[in-house]
Amino acid sequence: MALLLFCLAYLLPGFIGRMPWRSADISAFAYMRELALGHTDWLAPLLGSRAPEVDALLPYWLGAWALQIAPAWIAPDFIVRMPFIGLLALALAGTWYGCYCLARSPQAQPVAFAFGGEAQPRDYARAIADGALLALIACLGLAQLSHETTPAQAQLAFSALAFYAMAALPYHRSSAFLAGAAGFAGLTLCGAPTVALLLAAGAGLLNWLSPSAPAQNAQASGQAFNRWLPVFWVALVVVLASVMDVWRWRLQFPAGLDFWQDRGSLLLWFTWPAWPLALWTLLRWRRQLLSLRPQQHLALPLWFALVHLGTTLMTSAGDRALLLALPPLAVLAAFALPTLRRSLSALIDWFTLLFFTGCATIIWVVWLAMHTGVPPQPAANVARLLPGFEPRFVILPFVFAVLATLTWAWLVHWRVGRHRAAIWKSLVLPAAGAALCWLLLTTLWMPALDYARSYLPLVRQIESTVQADRCLQIFGLSRGLEAGFGYHSALQLEPVSDHASCPWLLIERDIVQQTPEIVSPARWQRHSAWAHPREGEEDHVLFKRLPAAASK
Repeated sequence: MALLLFCLAYLLPGFIGRMPWRSADISAFAYMRELALGHTDWLAPLLGSRAPEVDALLPYWLGAWALQIAPAWIAPDFIVRMPFIGLLALALAGTWYGCYCLARSPQAQPVAFAFGGEAQPRDYARAIADGALLALIACLGLAQLSHETTPAQAQLAFSALAFYAMAALPYHRSSAFLAGAAGFAGLTLCGAPTVALLLAAGAGLLNWLSPSAPAQNAQASGQAFNRWLPVFWVALVVVLASVMDVWRWRLQFPAGLDFWQDRGSLLLWFTWPAWPLALWTLLRWRRQLLSLRPQQHLALPLWFALVHLGTTLMTSAGDRALLLALPPLAVLAAFALPTLRRSLSALIDWFTLLFFTGCATIIWVVWLAMHTGVPPQPAANVARLLPGFEPRFVILPFVFAVLATLTWAWLVHWRVGRHRAAIWKSLVLPAAGAALCWLLLTTLWMPALDYARSYLPLVRQIESTVQADRCLQIFGLSRGLEAGFGYHSALQLEPVSDHASCPWLLIERDIVQQTPEIVSPARWQRHSAWAHPREGEEDHVLFKRLPAAASK
């Protein structure tokens, strides 16, 4: 129950009480809204004339179905998050159950004591699975991207479900069959058919090479089913991707020192603290991993992690591709727990305690400065970074933030106390600290985050200028800003045209600077420049049609 409540405290903040955030989050919401309103084809969703950046279908379908089913009095942007709350819960559950099945294998169990007294196989597997779940929640890169309504978040859930299917195959044949079909089909329809194909083919090969399944599942028919089921999943991916026409070549080969530095720093912080523990696992279990018959509890998560890490290096959206690597890395990290020395475990605890306590303190100090002006320097920084932002006090988020902070203090007291040590003790503070900071950010800082990460401030500024005409010609706007205008304002957007009647034109500043001839000075007069309140982001130029050009 404590673990479930902890997962709930991490799951809900970030989905509740916020606006659609910029870029991918609001763009995906716009496609869902267009589908629900019947403005575009379900097999080829469009926003205006633009197709999605990711050739996904299922994430947009889920949001559109939710909009069609839910009552009208619920905010549409929250309605579309409901399926994604379930998808994140599915990712957490898939990681726990997948690790539990792998830890139950005889090769993963600890050596039996001469006179007994060792942990029971199920208890040991549960403890390792708890460690994997805590390691996943502790990963710094999971928080934001897993709480957005994007195809990447859906891919995370279906990848974890496919991982569970392969891990559970020797134990739960029926549920593994259904979970694998849903997982690999979901990955395919979420815009990752190549990843699904690689995962299914590689996992199937490992299934052939791995040691025999447990005795209770060792019947000849069962063994044949287990061996050939991944072939069915491969065929399912190929057929489904071909029928739905979602094969796309989007890989790009890495080049340049800047690219490797960017990806290197991303790997270091995004997967912390799972990656050092995963490396420790590979080091301590290297003999079992390099044998001719690699052990499934090591080889399976390693294969999933390598596929996602390779995708991270071959795609432009590296962080969203790396998101899928977090569950298998967390499972690998969990198998390091039985081999950690006490000194290393203490080092992890002290580092985590200082790091997350410091982060929580900074969040509280900045929040206090926003509302009272004391200390003056953080208040001045907020005013500089978010010009025009007016903080407001909301009692319920404040109460949750206080309770979370008190819980953190109690957990630290429990961790340093004298009690029976659990095998997952080294990951309690990292996971709780990550959950604490995420909850504080999405309660105390949510008004500021909405102001900084939504399009509402920019849209309202431009709307107030052109409100008398109620229309706006656009050129070169990002999908996100176009979606922001469609949701936050009642302006009628029109593509730029000589025959359009709208007297206003909004163009991205970079386009105007690089190709100034695109705006005819005989027809348009520069009216004003607008930028998102966050400094240096979303710069646009607003033009008004000259009266002479309008008469012509």
